[in-house]
Amino acid sequence: MSNAVLDGFSYLECPRWHEERIWFADFYTQRVFSATEDGGDLRVEAEVPQQPSGLGWLPDGRLLIVSMRDARLLRREPDGTLVTHADLSAHVTGHPNDMVVDDRGRAYVGNFGFDLMNGAPIAPAGLLRADPNGTVTVVAEEMLFPNGSVITDDGVLLVDETFGNRVTAFDIAADGSLTNRRTWAKFGEPPTERELEEALPQLVVAPDGCCLDAEGALWIADGLGGRLVRVREGGEIIDEIRPGTGVFACMLGGADGRTLFACAAPDFSEHARKDVREASLLAFRVHVPRAGRP
Repeated sequence: MSNAVLDGFSYLECPRWHEERIWFADFYTQRVFSATEDGGDLRVEAEVPQQPSGLGWLPDGRLLIVSMRDARLLRREPDGTLVTHADLSAHVTGHPNDMVVDDRGRAYVGNFGFDLMNGAPIAPAGLLRADPNGTVTVVAEEMLFPNGSVITDDGVLLVDETFGNRVTAFDIAADGSLTNRRTWAKFGEPPTERELEEALPQLVVAPDGCCLDAEGALWIADGLGGRLVRVREGGEIIDEIRPGTGVFACMLGGADGRTLFACAAPDFSEHARKDVREASLLAFRVHVPRAGRP
């Protein structure tokens, strides 16, 4: 069963288990938080005026934060100041959102690809890599909202395509480029419609945030289905949790790696979420511990 370990937020995203704490971004209060496993000792880790999202860490421990509205990747210095780590603005066609950072400090960053919150037609987007020196490279194109991502222990990048009915896999080469693009999990055909209201009903699973477990399965937040699904390669759903609310991201953590944290809210609409405080961080106990990155 679940319990809300924290509540009273606007819209939570990108939970991460790091240094024995659960970290997450709250979009519309423009803050990054961390807390202990049970929700205690809540800390504000950073204030990001242009809306924080994806979180990750460089090998030296400095925090990276996606700043959505100005399309920048920020870096928190040891004294707590935030500086621009990489400027993503020339390479995105919608707000940058989730990301995963590899063991060399390379950040793989997705973006909406279109003006989601104002109902623009769906358009494909590129996946970016921001290197430790701040260089930004488009490493994959024609993705349907590249969103939550993980890196397996054997160096495979898995990317949720929220509007593609699929999870896409790539092999990460030594230089950080991506090869051997393939479908890791297929839930249905990509939508044939591009108008948002017509495309959404064609999504069987809208994979949003995700995390990897030690059996190689993904826990995925179904952004339209109000559920967390555990998925094997190929797309078979082998477990499901329905918390009774919308869920948009998840992360395995806790002392034994078997606590599944989930970011919950009634919906993902900016217009509905930004002025209320109805979002919460939920926790579920599962049997298989975490693996991979983040």
